Amino acid sequence: MNARVGVVDVGSNTARLLVADVVSGRDVRPVGTDKVYLGLGAEIADTGTLSEETVDQTATTCRLLARRALEAGAVRAEVILTSPGRRKDAGSLVGAIRERTRLPVRVLSADDEGRLAFEGAVARHLGDLPDIVGVVDVGGGSTEITVGTPHAGPGWVGSVELGSLRLTRLALRDDPPGRRKATWARATVHEALSEMRPVRPDLAFAVGGSARALSRIVGRTFSPDTLDEAIAALSRRRSTKVARAYGLEPTRARTLLGGAILLAEAAHTLDRPLNLARGGLREGAALALATEGAAVAA
Repeated sequence: MNARVGVVDVGSNTARLLVADVVSGRDVRPVGTDKVYLGLGAEIADTGTLSEETVDQTATTCRLLARRALEAGAVRAEVILTSPGRRKDAGSLVGAIRERTRLPVRVLSADDEGRLAFEGAVARHLGDLPDIVGVVDVGGGSTEITVGTPHAGPGWVGSVELGSLRLTRLALRDDPPGRRKATWARATVHEALSEMRPVRPDLAFAVGGSARALSRIVGRTFSPDTLDEAIAALSRRRSTKVARAYGLEPTRARTLLGGAILLAEAAHTLDRPLNLARGGLREGAALALATEGAAVAA
């Protein structure tokens, strides 16, 4: 079963497009990507809701990305919403996106998000994986930790409503925040994750924008020492200087310390260093979409 599919992923910070060929039902081969900064999580944190203008702009952005997916040859496409879609007042956002794109719109639960991130990470590393794999997905509004096997899939998922943006707004508002506030933020995350009891994996991956940005500073492997060093350095530097030094978008640099803290505590929870994965949530959604299409065709 081979299919070209498109996924528009609407998160707390950005809307991202993945167009990919799914080959033999398991191999995800990206052929096109795009992203647009939205800032939904920041507006929700500041005002408690999304304005009509923001909902309209988000729906228009999704329509543009959906059109690009179809122009790239996607035979099936959908929009997925993560943390912003799980809010009680998200109905207007979901409805506007569905009306504007004419595509299925799927609001992912935290469990869905963790499972798809796991499947996407595993799919991009087929053939060289151990028996038990862990995946950490740090988003803007939430963090998921998933453990499973490459063959049986995800078996355990844990989630907390703390992402890089939410943690920044909660505990790291100063720029730079300094060592004391970074220590407090880390204690907050440690407590939030303290009830999780996942099986210790043989290998652990990190997915998501925070992990990709942090890899520019410490490389693709996030060991306890490198994470501690990154947290210490980021707590002392203004985000504008971090953005210039590492070629990051200012909005990403502003929440990078929060992301690093969440990754560090997730690595502690799994008792494993983290490795930057080549795939994640969107790749997992592409797999699921291609499988659903094959089932319909059959």
